[in-house]
Amino acid sequence: MSSPLVLRQDDDGITTLTLNRPDKLNALNPAVFIELREHLADIADDDSIKCVVLTGAGRAFCAGHDLEAIASHEKAPSKHFEPETVDALERLPQPTIAKLHGHCYTGGLELALACDLLIADDTARLGDTHGQWGLVPIWGMSVRLPERVGISTAKELMFTSRRIGGAEAARIGLVDRCVPEGELDSTVAALATEVATNSAGTNRIVKKLIADRLERTRNEALLHEREMPHGRPDDMAERMRSGGR
Repeated sequence: MSSPLVLRQDDDGITTLTLNRPDKLNALNPAVFIELREHLADIADDDSIKCVVLTGAGRAFCAGHDLEAIASHEKAPSKHFEPETVDALERLPQPTIAKLHGHCYTGGLELALACDLLIADDTARLGDTHGQWGLVPIWGMSVRLPERVGISTAKELMFTSRRIGGAEAARIGLVDRCVPEGELDSTVAALATEVATNSAGTNRIVKKLIADRLERTRNEALLHEREMPHGRPDDMAERMRSGGR
């Protein structure tokens, strides 16, 4: 029986999804997306999960789209299955953290950009190599990369296919933090625990409000925030009843 291509581990409200093709540097093929989509659907409906971490097994987070799969015309279940899966990752109600080490290129970077927080170590190499291979982005690079780093910097990275290290990625805002090799696991574990300790209900609402903001003018967003009948999320209400804040 073959090993899962995406591993799932649940631990005290934190779910870790691990891309599991280490011999291929976790390159993405349709089978990976099928398994990933199944996990995302289960997680989205599970109120016990308070934070999700996405990472890769072995020496890399993800080297990008599997070029052998492209060459052999491997097909996903539907025309837009892969980008819709990236969208599903972005739309997860729980906060998400991409834990990045080694290669994080093109399709792998598009996956990472769909997460809320990106944490890298100084082994990470990030880049968009669509231009190097004569491909065009369809998984969200042209939208999410400029949102992260600004239009001019996104153009420079996309036009040149230049790879950058974790420290430079942090400097330009592509990742939120770069830590020394060997500290990535503990840093992300601590961050995920901080997130999971907070009110899951509040975090879900805040994540949705911020996402909704992108579709509204500033004034509309301010009115939307104050007029939505959120009340106090149940888990926060329980915390208040027990004397905490």
